[in-house]
Amino acid sequence: MHLLSIDNLLDAQIGLILDEGARWFAYNRQPRRNARRLDGLTIINAFFENSTRTLLSFEIAANRLGAQSVAMQVERSSIKKGETLEDTALTLNAMRPDALVIRHRDVGAPASIAAIMDCPVINAGDGIGEHPTQALLDAATIRQRFGRIAGLKVAICGDLKHSRVARSNVKLLSRLGVELRLAGPPSLMPDDLPRSVASIDEAVDGADVVMMLRVQRERMTEDLGDEPGEYLARYGLTAERLARAAPHAAIMHPGPINRGVEIEGALADDAQRSLITLQVEMGVAVRMACLDLLTAERVAAA
Repeated sequence: MHLLSIDNLLDAQIGLILDEGARWFAYNRQPRRNARRLDGLTIINAFFENSTRTLLSFEIAANRLGAQSVAMQVERSSIKKGETLEDTALTLNAMRPDALVIRHRDVGAPASIAAIMDCPVINAGDGIGEHPTQALLDAATIRQRFGRIAGLKVAICGDLKHSRVARSNVKLLSRLGVELRLAGPPSLMPDDLPRSVASIDEAVDGADVVMMLRVQRERMTEDLGDEPGEYLARYGLTAERLARAAPHAAIMHPGPINRGVEIEGALADDAQRSLITLQVEMGVAVRMACLDLLTAERVAAA
C-alpha cells in the first residue's frame, strides 16, 4: 500500500489498525512512552492547510515510535516562489524520507504526490475529498466507548457538502456495519453522499452516536445568510434535540468546534456523553498504528 486511503485498505488492515490503535491507546497512558519501533526512520509532515489536531498527533505519534519527525514549513518553502507541488514532491523524495504525511487544499493532491514518492504517503486531508485517519480514529473511538461498531446507529450532521471527514466516515463506517444517517441544511447536502433521512431531528432520533460537523464557511462560495443563533436552532445539536437520541448516546465532533453554532458548548463539554477529547487522544494512537503499518516493510528490511 503506497497511499493510505479508506479505499486502499483491506478489511484485515482496517481491523489491524483498530486493534493496534487500542493497544497504543493504552500504551500512551503510561508515564513513559518511547517504543523505538521506528528508530532511524524519518517522517515528513507537509501541511499546506492549517491544522492543530492532525499535525500535532502525527508528530507525537512519530516521536513516540522513535522516528524523526520533520515538519515542512510551507510558508517558508519554495512553494511561495512558484515551485509546483510536483517539483516539491521530487525534492522531498530525493531526501529519502520513510513516510510522507500531506494535507492539501486540492482534492487528489495526496494521490498525485504518492505517484511520485518512493515512500508511503498518508492523506491527512485533501480539500473536500477525504480524511482517512480521522475516520479510522472515529471508528476506534466508537469501539472504545461501546465495545463494538457493527449495528450501531450513527448520525453525521451539519455541513456535509464541504466535509472530507464525512466522506471518509461514510466509506469506513458503512464497511464496519454501521447504520448511517446523514442530515444537514439543504444547501449543504452534496449529491455524492446518500441521504437517508429528511432532517437532523430524524437523524438524531434513537441514534447511538451523534457526530456534528463544523460549518466550513471558508470553503463556501455563497454565505448561508443565517442570523446569530439561527443555525444552531435549525440544524445544530441542542440539549432538546439530543433528548431524541438513545439514552446512552455519545457526542462526537472532529474539531475545531464552533460553539453555539453547530453544537451547544455545554454538550461539547459534557463529561459523560462527549467523546470529543477522547477522539483527540485516540488520534495519536491510531496514527501510531498507521505509521507502524506503513513502514513495517522498511523496518523489516533494515
